[in-house]
Amino acid sequence: MRFENKVCIVTGAASGIGRATAIAFAEEGAKVVLADLEDFESVKSQISNPESHIYLKCNIAKREDVVELIKTTVDTFGRLDCAINCAGIAGKLSLPVHEYPEEEWLNQIQVNLVGTYYCVKFQLEQMMKQGGGNIICVSSAAGLVGQPDNSSYAASKHGVNGLVKSAAIEYATKNIRVNAICPTAIETPMIMHGRRNLAENPAALEQAKNHQRMKRMGQPSEVADVALWLCSDQSSFITGHCMAVDGGAFA
Repeated sequence: MRFENKVCIVTGAASGIGRATAIAFAEEGAKVVLADLEDFESVKSQISNPESHIYLKCNIAKREDVVELIKTTVDTFGRLDCAINCAGIAGKLSLPVHEYPEEEWLNQIQVNLVGTYYCVKFQLEQMMKQGGGNIICVSSAAGLVGQPDNSSYAASKHGVNGLVKSAAIEYATKNIRVNAICPTAIETPMIMHGRRNLAENPAALEQAKNHQRMKRMGQPSEVADVALWLCSDQSSFITGHCMAVDGGAFA
């Protein structure tokens, strides 16, 4: 119960890594504010004490939605101790830079980078008022290296990592830690049914598995465990870190 009496926001909480993270924090005693555009019924059926948490529709790409998210959190629970920013989108196309449609390219930047900026900005404002907190942004391995035919996603995640490192430096003496998690191939709906459609493409699935030295896909719960640790006192001297959760892929 490391997070008993703590208040935690999880964006993208209806599925994938966000869902696993919300469930994990609830199991360790946190009051969780689940934010997403998707339906929450599935996560409600699995989260501990579902009536103890709140569930909010939120489009992180809209400033007013994020402002309302923070306001509702504080109005309901009085503070914000941890924020795990999991919400994001993946590209639908595999194309080189000069062929990538501008609208689709910019949409990923708006959600993944600008939306994450809104979250971090207003989370920091609240944490400054109360004297501290922890922020984690779920980035990607695509924020650590280039990703051919997926430049928009890679650019957005490189931007997230730059935001995390800059904020970590700025608030390092304010009792606020800011870190990123950079997963590789995690078995979530976004990757299994997204751009490469791994669920229906055995060759692509095998390629994704083989890229990890453990020769398997990661599980959302394995990323959630890292988020728990990074928000706990056990990682109290860590900030500005972009941690690869990659099954050894970058070893």
